[in-house]
Amino acid sequence: MLPSLDPTVADVTRRIRERSAERRALYERRMADQHRRGVHRGELSCGNLAHGFAACGETDKNALKLMNSANLGIISAYNDMLSAHQPFETFPETIKAAARAMGSTAQFAGGVPAMCDGVTQGQPGMELSLFSRDVIAMATAVGLSHNMFDAALYLGVCDKIVPGLFIAAARFGHLPAMFVPAGPMPSGLPNKEKARIRQLFAEGKASREELLEAESQSYHSPAPAPSTAPPTPTS
Repeated sequence: MLPSLDPTVADVTRRIRERSAERRALYERRMADQHRRGVHRGELSCGNLAHGFAACGETDKNALKLMNSANLGIISAYNDMLSAHQPFETFPETIKAAARAMGSTAQFAGGVPAMCDGVTQGQPGMELSLFSRDVIAMATAVGLSHNMFDAALYLGVCDKIVPGLFIAAARFGHLPAMFVPAGPMPSGLPNKEKARIRQLFAEGKASREELLEAESQSYHSPAPAPSTAPPTPTS
């Protein structure tokens, strides 16, 4: 049996539901209307659609003309600076190959910024942390606004990037969505040893070079890259 909800939490939840009822109903109607419209790509003019697949190869282009298979929109927070997001560099091509193997298509719809407090701590850039969620949500919405997609894949990690992606995913709630992490990142030097070196540095008993080496050994490595082989189609 599930435990009963804490009375305070239950009361707050009730008040949120009551306060948001009107806006939530509007959102649900909007999503239902979008869902009933079906594949938006079919509503695009020939000129719009031609722009949307102009960069595709002939196989994908012909599939997109027929309207009888799914086209996945890929939104990615890839960058080379952050180990959590660097593996996403290779994901789009892997996803495209997998989609083709299943008789569908995928297009990279857009990239969004990704920042890390671990890099910006103590720097002015850390003030952008929470603001970045709004930028990510807007950038995601821009990518999906072309109405070329039947579903969306959101490639991102971390407590700033994923909420921003989720805000946009909710706005495009009529599209089936999947959030794709980059995978586990192997760690190096244990935190206890890192703390010991930091203490020695604070006491003037370790050099900056020794501290930087300890920090370098302790931080995460990129997650293993996914297999590039497309899945075998099943009946």
